[in-house]
Amino acid sequence: MATQMFEGKGHAAVYQKYRFAPGKELQQTILTYLQEKKAIPAELVVDVGCGSGQGTLFLTEHFKKVVGTDISEAQIQEARDTSSTPNVSYLVCPAEELPFQDTSVDVLTSFTAAHWFDIEKFMREANRVLKPGGCVAISTYTVDMSLRYGNCSEKLTKIFRECWDLILKYSHNRLKFVLEDYKAIFEALPFPDKKRITDIFDKIPMTVEGVIGYMESASPYQTFMKNDPEAAKSLLQETEKRMLEVMGVSSRETPVEFWVRHVCVLGCK
Repeated sequence: MATQMFEGKGHAAVYQKYRFAPGKELQQTILTYLQEKKAIPAELVVDVGCGSGQGTLFLTEHFKKVVGTDISEAQIQEARDTSSTPNVSYLVCPAEELPFQDTSVDVLTSFTAAHWFDIEKFMREANRVLKPGGCVAISTYTVDMSLRYGNCSEKLTKIFRECWDLILKYSHNRLKFVLEDYKAIFEALPFPDKKRITDIFDKIPMTVEGVIGYMESASPYQTFMKNDPEAAKSLLQETEKRMLEVMGVSSRETPVEFWVRHVCVLGCK
């Protein structure tokens, strides 16, 4: 069964507030592939491990019916509370037990979630629910991130990465799938027609507060908080202070560019 790391209401609220939607380059990569495979227009798209629904909402702009699924009731509640789009609905269920009939789904997506699944069971389930000719798009952003602001981008990125490296010491062992650019997930996909793209770069508009909030939403930080709450809080406070000082600003609402590298596994049944 999937590893459950995002269960609590408090974590779900932070996740909803600070996690970002798929960037434009990743969106375009997925849409272009689906157009090539004639998976657009599609009747039913299922977004697995949808969390609080950031990726799911992007899909609603392009598809007739979108269903987001997640194992966490708290995450699904956040998604429902923040979505008023008529063509989307949300279900609580494991990624390995999707409540859809055989060959009933046109497109299956998963954004920054598949590394938490039981990969073998999830792939069997994907194969079961997808129609012949149906497509999957499984992506994640990597730990390869940088910040840009004026002429202090290098210093800012250094401060961010020093903090990020300390947080990553508390990583769950399943983060290895991300660190290996979803190679194992690509190999497990049971369709011969598949490809893996590892160099999709996106500029995400953020604020200093947003960058700190993103780190707070990460599962290793939540583990750090459980182990040593004072040290965890102090790390983020000190990092924010250092970032503002190097930028020469006082407001945590100051905009910055947050650059991320995505990996995307695409396949057609």
